[in-house]
Amino acid sequence: MKPQNMLFILSDQHSPRALGCQGSRIVQTPNLDGLASRGTRFSAAYCNSPICVPARAAIATGRYVHQTGYWDNSRGYEGSVPSWGHRLQFEGYSVTSIGKLHFRSEADPTGFDRQIRPMHIADGGALLGLLRDDTVILKKYRAYHDDAGPGESSYTEYDRAITREAVSFLHEKERAPEDRPWVAMVSFVCPHPPLQCPEEFYALYPPEDMPLPYLLEQGDRPDHPAFRSHRLFQGTEEPFSEDVVRRSVSAYYGLCSFLDHNVGLVLQALEDSGMAGNTRVIYTSDHGEADGNHGLWGKYNMYEHSAGVPMIMAGEGVPAGHVEETPVSHVDLYQTILDCVGAPEYEDEPAMPGRSLYDVIAHPDPDRVAFSEYHAAAANSAIYMIRKGRFKYIYYVGLPAQLFDLETDPDEITDLAWNPAYADIVAEYEAILRQMVDPEAVDALARSDQQARILANGGRDAIRGKGAFGYTPAPGETPVYK
Repeated sequence: MKPQNMLFILSDQHSPRALGCQGSRIVQTPNLDGLASRGTRFSAAYCNSPICVPARAAIATGRYVHQTGYWDNSRGYEGSVPSWGHRLQFEGYSVTSIGKLHFRSEADPTGFDRQIRPMHIADGGALLGLLRDDTVILKKYRAYHDDAGPGESSYTEYDRAITREAVSFLHEKERAPEDRPWVAMVSFVCPHPPLQCPEEFYALYPPEDMPLPYLLEQGDRPDHPAFRSHRLFQGTEEPFSEDVVRRSVSAYYGLCSFLDHNVGLVLQALEDSGMAGNTRVIYTSDHGEADGNHGLWGKYNMYEHSAGVPMIMAGEGVPAGHVEETPVSHVDLYQTILDCVGAPEYEDEPAMPGRSLYDVIAHPDPDRVAFSEYHAAAANSAIYMIRKGRFKYIYYVGLPAQLFDLETDPDEITDLAWNPAYADIVAEYEAILRQMVDPEAVDALARSDQQARILANGGRDAIRGKGAFGYTPAPGETPVYK
């Protein structure tokens, strides 16, 4: 494969269900749909942890959370585990980030030659998420939804700035071409809350016309104990009014279209620069968003809307208009980016869990396993997910497992784990999980590491008393604790 530049576009909290080419009949994403029509869309793509910092550490390192110890949002990636950026720097490639990284600090050796308008974790991270029990409430969360509607926020302003910086970067590369391929990661923060959406995009989704999320009502939504912890942490055990739900859905969909608009401006700049023929493009998001479905909001769970992510790749050597059904995940990006630019493989890399997406396309494997895990906020129980073939298996330490047939039940409404007819499938998938990881041992290790961080930060009462900032502030914005 001919070495080429890599433009890696990342968003934050974009559910694969909120994407036109993924089947949404409501959400308008013409630029991402166009990218998919020019390339390959991966229909079974997953994050390796449905929360920002662990997901982004997996993207950087190509390793699972239990292999790196970035368990939660309290500890940002700081470069101690090698990333694809470090590998490329060592080989002399140019590596640039533009926008949100959510690593520990700009001063750390994070694998980028330049960080343009970076957003990193604030104040040492979101420590409240270390307290994984039902005594902690993220007080700001209901306010996201109560305030949902048209308008601007620091996040929409930040993404407009990221778009301008990315366009400027591409024209800079046009004026000063390099002898070797370059890699640029353009990282947007939308559609992550706050749920203020620019008026022109909010207007695309009148609240009164929006369908309500499925399994929203208390009598319909899953009563699994893990989800009670989830709702208690967010302060959403008491349902939102229908007006709040409709405004929240409209604002989220509008932010997805706002994101798509900004992606379109970057892709147009790539065309205008004359480098589109020598640059491959990947688009994905760090994790998804429940958006009220299953009576859940945010992420923190293993349903398709939250653990699933969009994954699109286009450029020379990538089949156009192709949908690849082989399960993939973020750890595959490490080898994919190295493949794109032609970087040599190191001795330890074949043992890593990922596989180049170019190789996945060339050699599909419907029985490949995608894996995700969760050890952070609202998780009384550690959560592990296995996706293989038509089934998804979700294992909770100390709580009942779940099993879904995604072929006949894509919305994951019917849990088959208690059905005797599926006992063999449950046993098979648990065995696959235990071949990959010891779930109880990893849970114990995560809790031990987190307890050490709790003590290092003054104990549980000190962390609880400090509260949490509403969201990671954009550069220059002061955290507001609630």
